[in-house]
Amino acid sequence: MMDGPLVIVALSGGVDSAVSALLLRKAGYRIQCLHMSNWEDDGYCEAANDFQDARRVCRELDLPLHRVNFSQAYKERVFERFLDEYRLGRTPNPDVLCNREIKFGVLWEYARRLGGDRLATGHYARLERSGESVELHKGRDSGKDQSYFLHAVGAAELTNVIFPLARRLKSEVRDIARKASLPLAEKKDSTGICFIGERPFAEFLGQYLSSTAGEIRDPEGRSLGQHRGLPYYTLGQRQGLGIGGLADRADGAWYVAAKNAETNELIVVQGKDHPSLFQNWLTASAMHWINGVAPGRSLGAVLKCRAKTRYRQPDQACTVMAGPNKTVAVSFERPQRAMTPGQYVVFYQGSRCLGGATIETSEMRFNPLEAAG
Repeated sequence: MMDGPLVIVALSGGVDSAVSALLLRKAGYRIQCLHMSNWEDDGYCEAANDFQDARRVCRELDLPLHRVNFSQAYKERVFERFLDEYRLGRTPNPDVLCNREIKFGVLWEYARRLGGDRLATGHYARLERSGESVELHKGRDSGKDQSYFLHAVGAAELTNVIFPLARRLKSEVRDIARKASLPLAEKKDSTGICFIGERPFAEFLGQYLSSTAGEIRDPEGRSLGQHRGLPYYTLGQRQGLGIGGLADRADGAWYVAAKNAETNELIVVQGKDHPSLFQNWLTASAMHWINGVAPGRSLGAVLKCRAKTRYRQPDQACTVMAGPNKTVAVSFERPQRAMTPGQYVVFYQGSRCLGGATIETSEMRFNPLEAAG
């Protein structure tokens, strides 16, 4: 296959992309590697170390390595939107935008300029092809599956993509790296967002956001303390509330149940299973169907499927109703905990990822579908 299509491997400097390159080379593909930087190294981001690790892998595998800096594109297409969401009091997930705008956007365009015919990444996800069509499915490793973060990428962008780890477990990937004596077989997985690194999250946000302290209240309106600014909190959050023991209250942890932007108040409840933390209905915007397939051909048509409202959540049975201007309403069979504006609801049929949308509102309804009518 050495005279076949050229595959550009997005080499991050981690074990997953390194093993992806190794597997493709063993399969006989023509390979070149491309390392991208999305953030100027400021002492917290590990971009410089990651590039050196990518160089070591390419030396070991005898593969050419290109390097490109997308920090400006990342700032404009991902980071500024990330900040805008926090300014609105919402909780964004920049990994979804990074996949759509950077990895399968400007990176893919750059790979083509290098002469690449295919792009390969270390994502734990699976692509099923039939003729000219492609579907996104969950990866074999349910604990590492990344289809949730890929739901905003279109089928056209996935057509010439390869996920070499689609049917691999993470444990297998590390074993492959060890047996091949790759220099980063034991490298710790990166967590969170590169530009935040290991620094305190609130401290980082404080460099970019202005916010006003306000009251922390319970649902009855009693003041329990002061918050530092609504952008620093998310629904369901327990840590960092600073609520001490109260003389007339039983001991128990407090959780964020709501953020009232109009009054600048943080509403908290006691107990992780408090009813105020659960809703069975949400509305969402910017609906993206990976294959251009909507729940129906007209407004009001419904689709029975399953969904996640956060990455680690098991799939939940739901009904999706199409609305105008790429909006959807979603009714869950069982109430869901802390469905958060700014996060994503992602839809599945079996292992297939259908697409997703940005959560706008959530509430508890006695009969959601009937109320919608």
